[in-house]
Amino acid sequence: MSAPWLDVLDDTIRSCAAHNRPDLAERLREKRARQLDPKLRVLVLGEPKQGKSQLVNALVNAPVCAVGDDVTTTVPTFVHHAETPNAALVRTIANTPTERIPVPIDQLASQVSAGHTGELLRAEVGIPRALLTSGLVLIDTPGVGDLRPAHTASTFTALLQADAVLMVSDATAELTASELELLRQVVASCPNVTVVLTKIDIAAQWRRVLERNRTHLARAGVAAKLIPVSAALRLRAAKTGDKALNAESGFPELLECVQRDIVAAADVLARRSVAAVAAGAIKQLVAPVREELTNDGSKSTQHTIAALNEAQRRIDELRRRSARWQTVLSDEMADLVSDIEYDLRERTRRILREVDKTFETADPALGWEQFERWLEDNLTEAATQNFTWLMDRAEWVAEKVARSFPVRRDDLLPESIFPADVLDRVSKMDKPTIERFTVAQKLFTGLRGSYGGVLMFGLVTSLAGMPLINAISLGAGALFGGKSILDESDQRLKRRQAAAKVAAQRHVDDFFIKFSKDFRDAARHIQRSLRNHFSTLAEELQETLLESARGARRAVQDDTTERERRVREARHELDRLVQLYQRVQALAGGHTPPLGISA
Repeated sequence: MSAPWLDVLDDTIRSCAAHNRPDLAERLREKRARQLDPKLRVLVLGEPKQGKSQLVNALVNAPVCAVGDDVTTTVPTFVHHAETPNAALVRTIANTPTERIPVPIDQLASQVSAGHTGELLRAEVGIPRALLTSGLVLIDTPGVGDLRPAHTASTFTALLQADAVLMVSDATAELTASELELLRQVVASCPNVTVVLTKIDIAAQWRRVLERNRTHLARAGVAAKLIPVSAALRLRAAKTGDKALNAESGFPELLECVQRDIVAAADVLARRSVAAVAAGAIKQLVAPVREELTNDGSKSTQHTIAALNEAQRRIDELRRRSARWQTVLSDEMADLVSDIEYDLRERTRRILREVDKTFETADPALGWEQFERWLEDNLTEAATQNFTWLMDRAEWVAEKVARSFPVRRDDLLPESIFPADVLDRVSKMDKPTIERFTVAQKLFTGLRGSYGGVLMFGLVTSLAGMPLINAISLGAGALFGGKSILDESDQRLKRRQAAAKVAAQRHVDDFFIKFSKDFRDAARHIQRSLRNHFSTLAEELQETLLESARGARRAVQDDTTERERRVREARHELDRLVQLYQRVQALAGGHTPPLGISA
């Protein structure tokens, strides 16, 4: 049967795959594979020049790691047990599998120092040591200064393989903020941490630093044992066989800690290590689920609600403008009828005044046909100009109504709004009765007028002894006859002129009455056409907006339903992750921090 922590790890891997986190799943699979390896990997890490490599050398009592002021470890060095000393470099070229290259053990230090890394992944050293016979592997890592540089990536990669960690800090100074931050990151991945205070042989105040570091660890919430050591004293004691010096180096306590808390507690370390990586993975899975639950509304829902509000606003605006454009249309058409009728009346009056002026002197009997053509042309011109103004004003009214309408269209007026046969439907002007003054009428009128002259002057001259018919009386008769003819001619001309004026007045009145009616009919036709046109547009637009609003409401309902479904699924998944995290906590014996949410 598999160990319980492997079951928890398998469930966590499945959860990572279900949440589309293949990166977390792959990391956990690597962790699971390492749990099946009987080796115990102890990672030795810290900032540069803290004595990590010297500490590893002192633990195994052999110069397996390069040390010195001008030497820097650039790749991890794995120190494990071997019956005969050996060393190898593990390299990779492009995407090919790793290649293990054996090297003399005395040349290993120069190979892993700065300037000789190339495609080097790690170094491996095998030596026969009792400390390592149980499967213990010590891993010396490059110094971790700034947590961001790329050259520290190999250290954190090795951290994922570690079962326990020895965090190294020298006794010349207290733990810095960067070291405490490094400790927090290490504990999050591997909770089995021991802090080793090195170089106590050169720090006179190391005991004070030790106490201060314990205080810093307590404040940082890092539950790690703190052991002071001196690698230099340990190596000197090993050469001289001085047990007292060895005890003073602090290494017996460190070795006992390694044997007791790491080698002998492999199962405990495995549980805590698995619990740490599983807890970290679960926290990353919980974050988006918790965000889904705490999010009041998705962006799509907010956009849908905004679209619904916009559609409702446009419907209200359409209703408000519908009342406005109908009022504008009614008022403007009333003004149009009044203005056009006045214009037509003014044009016909000018024509009549011209007719009166013409027939003050002209004789209708001489140029009546020419007068008829002139009058018809003037009436036609008046009708054309009035009709043109009607069309211009109608288009202006349509534009004004359109400005009060929510949409703009080019086809505001119907194609035909005015009859084409307006003038054709006006009756022809009746020709007035024209009295003709014939020769016989003139002769009769002359004789009648001359009789009075002959008689009157004949009687007067008879007193003088002259006969009744004499030259004087005949001349007077001729004069009176001519005057009678002229007076009769003038009277007949005036009667003809008056008749012509009456006929023209009657014809213009008939024209005005008929054209006014046609004009009013056209104006009503324009008004009805515009009203029907804009009403149809308003209905179409309103239906479009209503459909948009209905679609937005359906979308809001669908989004709400979908969100409720997602919330139910998220709550169910959150409960499952909480239960899984509780199993992780139980596996770690309560050493993992709480998840921060309630089941």
